[in-house]
Amino acid sequence: MATSSSSSSSRSWIYDVFPSFRGEDVRNSFLSHLLKALHRKSISTFIDHEIERSRPINPELISAIRSSRIAMVIFSKNYASSSWCLNELVQIHKCCNELNQMVIPIFYNVDPWEVRKQTGEFGKVFEETGTGKTEDQKQRWMQALADVANFAGEDLHNGYLLFFLSQNFCA
Repeated sequence: MATSSSSSSSRSWIYDVFPSFRGEDVRNSFLSHLLKALHRKSISTFIDHEIERSRPINPELISAIRSSRIAMVIFSKNYASSSWCLNELVQIHKCCNELNQMVIPIFYNVDPWEVRKQTGEFGKVFEETGTGKTEDQKQRWMQALADVANFAGEDLHNGYLLFFLSQNFCA
């Protein structure tokens, strides 16, 4: 897990958590349970309902990422199918390096090794998304995926969702 130094603790954060996720994979399942659990614990979480999706990440989203104490990246089977998610991940990676932002990867029904190395089904999806992109863009995505997937996090498969939530967010 990326660790926070004293410089990050003296920073004033607007949000406790910024979740990065592929909506079609987790919005109506894992994410909804996670957000409810965080809310019950009074953990301030950025929600992107009102943000318009565009090719480059808009300034409002960059500001939300930079203003969050923790970035929680929920890797799922189709996370790499979205240039938006991958560009968001690059911004999170940048904040981790520049602001000592804590990053927690959660592997939701996807193998961490496949995310780190862009192999298997995750790798196939990543390759499709990278078609037509510059080598520089693909390299930034690959570096962010490899680095963030190497942080200590949670590997959740079907049966572990309730256990994860109960261990981390329930009284």
